[in-house]
Amino acid sequence: MLLAKLCCPPDYPALAKLAVEYPQPSDPDHPSQVLLCLDDQQRLVLRQSGPKAPGDVLVDFVGGSQGHRRKFGGGKSQQVAKACGLHKKKDPLILDATAGLGRDGFVLANIGAHVILLERHPSVAVILQDGLDRAAACIETAEIVSRICLYHGSLLDAQLPEFEQPDIVYLDPMFPERKKKAAVKKEMVLFHSLVGCDEDSDQLLKPALALAKKRVVVKRPTHAPWLDNQKPSLELTGKSCRFDIYFTAE
Repeated sequence: MLLAKLCCPPDYPALAKLAVEYPQPSDPDHPSQVLLCLDDQQRLVLRQSGPKAPGDVLVDFVGGSQGHRRKFGGGKSQQVAKACGLHKKKDPLILDATAGLGRDGFVLANIGAHVILLERHPSVAVILQDGLDRAAACIETAEIVSRICLYHGSLLDAQLPEFEQPDIVYLDPMFPERKKKAAVKKEMVLFHSLVGCDEDSDQLLKPALALAKKRVVVKRPTHAPWLDNQKPSLELTGKSCRFDIYFTAE
């Protein structure tokens, strides 16, 4: 079984509430665990135990690939920015309802949007909040983080957290892993094994359409079917992914 468990020092008692067990398919002869713990730089990470474990999963908005994207990613010329209409409206309120590691949400906030992140997996929400906290303490990224807030929950919850109605709802549900596993980064192997694919992703479109003032944007692999088999108003297709846009108001 793969389990998400808290493994932190005593000064993180509040996080204990989010330490829950998630059974996942695994090799019964080689059980492993996914632990929420601190690395040598005092960052919260998800780490898998056992032989041949992949690398840690963490959220870093200051350095690494996300820092490079922040500095050189292309700003409003990026496909996700165009899909969300940031070339028309400077500061929309965007609900990223499948936040994951927060990468696209952070990009949108960097361009000027106000972003609500909604993440339903508690351990992922914890490392995402840790990444936001560290970015808030950095002078380079503090202003960006001031436009972001994170909630633990799902659009499918009977009672959603209270937040302002967004102009745009952004969806990027997990898709089944590619057959060529070598093409997937090692840390994402861990992430996929913990979170799995979103089997209920089709159910997200209806509440998203009801909630968004202006549009719903769905990020999909290029050859993936439309979410809930509903044809979008517009498609923006890139090399590896596609943005399906559903207008809810003219």
